Amino acid sequence: MIDWTDAFENGAYIAGAADIVVRWADAASDFRDAHPPEVLAWGDHPRQAVDLWRPEGEARGLAVFLHGGYWKAFDRTDWSHLAAGALARGWAVALPGYRLAPEVRVSEIVHDAAAGVQAAAEAVGGPIRLAGHSAGGHLVLRLAGADAPLASAVRERIGRVVSISGVHDLRPLRLAAMNEVLRLDEAEAEAESAVLRPPPPGPATLWVGAAERPEFLRQTRALGEAWGRAGGDVREVYDPGRNHFTVVDALADPGSPLTEAWLA
Repeated sequence: MIDWTDAFENGAYIAGAADIVVRWADAASDFRDAHPPEVLAWGDHPRQAVDLWRPEGEARGLAVFLHGGYWKAFDRTDWSHLAAGALARGWAVALPGYRLAPEVRVSEIVHDAAAGVQAAAEAVGGPIRLAGHSAGGHLVLRLAGADAPLASAVRERIGRVVSISGVHDLRPLRLAAMNEVLRLDEAEAEAESAVLRPPPPGPATLWVGAAERPEFLRQTRALGEAWGRAGGDVREVYDPGRNHFTVVDALADPGSPLTEAWLA
């Protein structure tokens, strides 16, 4: 019998995990001090806001990153440093925040994420690229779908989407301890699982660390196969030596293959 709580546990299996989280926070704080963002508040909740960075000169488009944390942890400000890669390549970069469980359900978080993308898209013109890590990977795949809760004019601007170590099948989470916080029921878990939804109109990249836990590798393969059978433009990338925490770091590097995949 599978221990689903353990299957979705990452930190306990990553050497120096606590130090990595501290490093993220320090890097994000340093980046914000050096590059204060424009804050676009679109709701009354303090998390209902977007941090936006604009490049020098006209932006090539809008690159959006949605953070992870199993829909119940972290904040947009914990990941500011990841804007560096796309910003250096001439893109405006938006990091939307969203309310967290248990205050809201996953389906409501999707709508918060959409509202953040909408606000950023109204501030910056041009093509839109989406990337998200872990739970953020789930969110960007939902927003790339033809039925995303976005204005049609914004949906049409979305090109490539990159899910980085995304959670693509939420059904097993109902059997994990974290569901006491997420409160997923059968209907919501099925409705929010990318593996059960049609592929997006545009290209999708499923990027995962080759050293990740087996469940994240399984979910990446399962979604790639499902969307491939459905005729989707989907690509799987298994990043050598990277785990669930280190895989996302490459977004801060303008020349990394991950940043290239995001902005292509």
